[in-house]
Amino acid sequence: MPCPPSQARTLVWFFAAIALVGCSAGNPYYNAAKPHHTAQGFRNSGQQALGNGGRHFWRWQWERKTQGLPRPPANGYPVVASVAPDLKHLQHNLGQASATWINHATVLVQLGGLNILTDPIWSERASPVSFLGPKRRAAPGIAFEDLPRIDAVVISHNHYDHLDAETVDRLHQRFGNALRFYVPLGLKPWFEERGIDNVSELDWWDEARLGRLRLVFTPAQHWSQRTLWNRNQTLWGGWWLEAGGQRFFFAGDTGYSDDFKAIRARLGAPDLAAIPVGTYEPRWFMGRHHVAPDEALRIHQDLGAAQSFGIHWGTFELSDESLDRPPQDFEAARAAIGIDPASFYLLRHGETRRFGQIVAGAQ
Repeated sequence: MPCPPSQARTLVWFFAAIALVGCSAGNPYYNAAKPHHTAQGFRNSGQQALGNGGRHFWRWQWERKTQGLPRPPANGYPVVASVAPDLKHLQHNLGQASATWINHATVLVQLGGLNILTDPIWSERASPVSFLGPKRRAAPGIAFEDLPRIDAVVISHNHYDHLDAETVDRLHQRFGNALRFYVPLGLKPWFEERGIDNVSELDWWDEARLGRLRLVFTPAQHWSQRTLWNRNQTLWGGWWLEAGGQRFFFAGDTGYSDDFKAIRARLGAPDLAAIPVGTYEPRWFMGRHHVAPDEALRIHQDLGAAQSFGIHWGTFELSDESLDRPPQDFEAARAAIGIDPASFYLLRHGETRRFGQIVAGAQ
């Protein structure tokens, strides 16, 4: 059900204020030797993201309003079929490396005898408030209550659809200090303010260890902002997870850049990668910080991934394309480029793919 006009206007003004305000504080992490550091915050390593404030934001909002975007999907919600997850496998972590797409950018990775969540969100809205903002259009593929023991959470950046306060609190309450959070530079204070101190904060290319698991925080082309005053004051990126010679890559949120060639050169090719394929229209506004499906396929190639699956689609309406557009555009781009459907595919909510598993007829 859409928001009442008055609430919708309030939300637009709220996010407009966020978009229009820049950063003003200094960067306590500043290292002049690192090109992605600035005295005020952080920046991308190559091509800079298009500004999200000022006239760019208002142009986008005007086009959305006048064109009635995003349009509802042709066959209603949800647009992704769910599948009952193998809860026995999830609960017992049988030692076979796997990834389960819960939905949006939330993936349960089982690797090295550990259970790791990426950008977990179980809330009904991707928003700073519970009554307004992008509403969940599909239930999580795994209910929160059905989660196995979670050993680690990796966060890509601080946008509300990737760093969800309610879910973070629930995870901490359930698993306590047995659960460790791995976050970009600048986010540790946010966790500490919530009474969570089991947090490791990493810069690009920094590494951490948890048991047999190696975690590397990798570059991405994006941006950050969560309040009126902290634009680009916390870092963003992806995560490389490796144990027992098996490698998983989580791209987080990103535009297309040479960062992925650098990741392959430095870390090798992943066995399985999770790459965003949604939230990409309009291209003039989203293009430098969100990949379209054809660019996601290029990332797959740049990484040299044995297999990849698409994330960041079918859950929240965050951009102008309908929720059912990403699968259509993805299939068309994959056919045009000539990538094997068994190499890069889409999953259903709750579907698990084990490393090296090839399934006939993958979407």
